[in-house]
Amino acid sequence: MMQPGDYTWIFGFGMVFAFMDAYRIGANDVSNAFATSISSGSLTLIQASIIACFTEFLGALLLGSGTSETIKGGILSVSNFVEQPEMLMLAMLCAVFGSAVWVVFASNRGWPVSTTHSIVGAICGVGIAAFGGDSLKWEWGGISSIITSWFLSPIAAGIVAAILYTITKYTVLRRADSFNWGLRLVPVYFFFTTAINAFYIIYKGAPGTDAAKLSVGVIIGISFGIGAFFALFAWFFFVPWVRRRVKHHEDLRWYHVFITPFLSKRPTLQQADTEMHAPTAAVSEGDDDKSLVDEKITNKNDQAESIETNEQQKDGENPAAPPSSKFAQLKAKAINAAMHGLRQDVRNLSSEHLKKVHAAATLYDDDAEYLFSFLQILTACMASFAHGSNDVANAVGPLASIFDIWQTAVVDVGGKVAVPIWILAYGGAAIDLGLLTLGYKVMRKMGNNITYFTPSRGFCAELGAALTVLTCSKLGLPVSTTHCITGATAGVGLCNGNLGAVNWKMIGWCFFSWVITLPAAGLMAGLLFAFGSNAPNLV
Repeated sequence: MMQPGDYTWIFGFGMVFAFMDAYRIGANDVSNAFATSISSGSLTLIQASIIACFTEFLGALLLGSGTSETIKGGILSVSNFVEQPEMLMLAMLCAVFGSAVWVVFASNRGWPVSTTHSIVGAICGVGIAAFGGDSLKWEWGGISSIITSWFLSPIAAGIVAAILYTITKYTVLRRADSFNWGLRLVPVYFFFTTAINAFYIIYKGAPGTDAAKLSVGVIIGISFGIGAFFALFAWFFFVPWVRRRVKHHEDLRWYHVFITPFLSKRPTLQQADTEMHAPTAAVSEGDDDKSLVDEKITNKNDQAESIETNEQQKDGENPAAPPSSKFAQLKAKAINAAMHGLRQDVRNLSSEHLKKVHAAATLYDDDAEYLFSFLQILTACMASFAHGSNDVANAVGPLASIFDIWQTAVVDVGGKVAVPIWILAYGGAAIDLGLLTLGYKVMRKMGNNITYFTPSRGFCAELGAALTVLTCSKLGLPVSTTHCITGATAGVGLCNGNLGAVNWKMIGWCFFSWVITLPAAGLMAGLLFAFGSNAPNLV
């Protein structure tokens, strides 16, 4: 008979494999939240990674328990393990190992697989290996609801994103003087974006809070109040800031948005640049500030690369460099290794085989598109928060089951024991690390690799995907964020009115990778469990 604290080795290995699984979730699925923002140019890879470190972690920590409970007890009939709790520990260990190995394999090749498919397939594999197909919960509330969500979520996300983009296209982008129309409607977009975000965060509620006791009406009222606050902020602060920065080319930084109404007229970007004697090329009076900023950044980067090259040449010419130089070289190598995953080009703008896809996209006024860059950052944060809340379950659900049995030596038949906060934080930290080091590989396969993105398209795709993920997360359905953002991307791409605006080959490849993921992870986990559970032991 198992006693509390027995089989500590299973708990220890579970910690390792769960971390590895969460690490690869960050490396694979992070593109779902930020690939569109990077593809449209609203964020750089480094900026997106820094933001995602906070949003992914907080989403996992605050809202990750609901779907973790579904993964932990909603797929496999754990009542079959009541007499042998240690066998359920072994089953969950094999499941998280099979899932982690498959996602590791796929991530290294840049395949945008579904990590949700991976863990569900792995749990199904160990269940079949242990007790046959009847041990799984095929009915609604178990595997049936999960499989249904896989098909419905990309379609739903695509429809929502297409509706949002169609509204945006006809109310702003295709209007004469679209920039001014955008300025008028930006507060409305701020209102709905922040209100929806607030509603889902409050409605789902953080573990240990009394959010569940609030009525839907009260939650809607609070959400509308938050939305109204941000709409007023946009009207009195953001809109004047954008008008002065984009139309009048004033030298305003992002932090000036909070004090714009109180700022006197500032020099234009060109004047400020001349005063600082920065090495930027002369620009015509009609050039917008974004071109100037890009030019300044490019020149600065060129200078930095030139300095770095000269330093490397100096060191190479002097083999007997002093210890301080050797230390500087080692330090530079360490920094380059640490920053390797953040210094990659993932936008695919120079890709030859995507030229026709990108050319099929309809382009609109740059200034009007620029307005949506800030909204897209909001929706990217929302999508990343949703990803952290939903996909952390893929790694920590099995670990939570192992930890619970290790502590109590009893199988939680109901599958409703709360997931400890420290386990959610552990998974969130691993997701962040995976994002920072290997997230760029799958990002290249998303975004502009499927359709050409501008800030308005990215905003609508991200908001549509985030709404779908958060809704399903609240219902306890561990949907695939890969499915949702892919469906939303295709939906927005089809709004160009041209089938050629979508890279259907990539869509087909994504679908194939989703299909093969479940049996691959299931076979690996099932074989491992069969080996471990039937192995002879010394008496």
